Amino acid sequence: MEPLLVRAARREPVEHTPVWFMRQAGRSLPEYRAVREKRSFWDVANTPDLCAEVTLQPVRRHGVDAAVMFADIMTPVLGMGVDVDLVEGVGPVIADPVRTLADVERLRVPDPEEAFAPVLEAIRIVRAELTPEQAVIGFCGGPFTVAGYLVEGKPSREFATVKALMYREPDVWRALMEKLAGCFAGYVAAQARAGADVVQLFDSWVGALSPADYEEFVASASAHILAAVDVPTIHFGTGASTLLPAMARAGGDVIGLDWRIALDDGWALAGVDRGVQGNLDPALLLGPWERVETAARDVLDRAGGRAGHIFNLGHGVLPRTDPDVVSRLAELVQERTVEARA
Repeated sequence: MEPLLVRAARREPVEHTPVWFMRQAGRSLPEYRAVREKRSFWDVANTPDLCAEVTLQPVRRHGVDAAVMFADIMTPVLGMGVDVDLVEGVGPVIADPVRTLADVERLRVPDPEEAFAPVLEAIRIVRAELTPEQAVIGFCGGPFTVAGYLVEGKPSREFATVKALMYREPDVWRALMEKLAGCFAGYVAAQARAGADVVQLFDSWVGALSPADYEEFVASASAHILAAVDVPTIHFGTGASTLLPAMARAGGDVIGLDWRIALDDGWALAGVDRGVQGNLDPALLLGPWERVETAARDVLDRAGGRAGHIFNLGHGVLPRTDPDVVSRLAELVQERTVEARA
């Protein structure tokens, strides 16, 4: 039997709507914090047994239908020769930003089996621990989001330096996109070979672009990455409601929706020939259960039982979230959609 998430991504009939949560592994879980008291993020991510354990923690606790690998969107650029410092409360910081053609040329495209061996071994461990119905989700940062960190040197809201590079030196930008797409395509393909059942392209900041700029400067790189695997793919961006038709054209069996658009409206923009994922506001989980339940039922009602819906938040689980609320939400989705199909 193929995993439930795989069948839903292909818009096949499923026993219940599959549910998982972006950032389900990590700071919201006390068992994760216990691991991190002794080890750094990169120590955990680069030690296969530890990476697998942290990846599996939320599956055991919440009973979700998939395990998403514990990694960072900057993981593949480490293999390209870039030093990345994950600063608490800030995010990825790059000491030497990439802003010239010479900087781009210094980036290497590594052998993924060698450069990302710890991640790939962790995937094999996780796949062996899950039931056949549960999926392993591999993922990769989107090319615009990762380029944003590389060019800006740190998280940004305006992406002024990035956009100046795109507009003033389009050849440098295209070279950077081609280099990232080549590396990331190899990275996700290796994850699929190692046992990832689904791959998500996580373009967190792509919503900073206009539809025209997305088409001109990003779409082809994203398409290259999404086409590199023969497993189902999820294409996700935040603040990207105006980009949904263009993102669907770039690829993805499933289009991820954030909470800024109603699920049925987002599905119409993504196209009826695609699945959709989402899209509860993660901040709702900080409120009373009655509000969480009402909003979750609204998402399910908007999906209307159509084949191809994967339940998720509209972004990642917030660190302050009570794990019991996450578990209760997963149970609600699974039980209600089983009843609906009965």
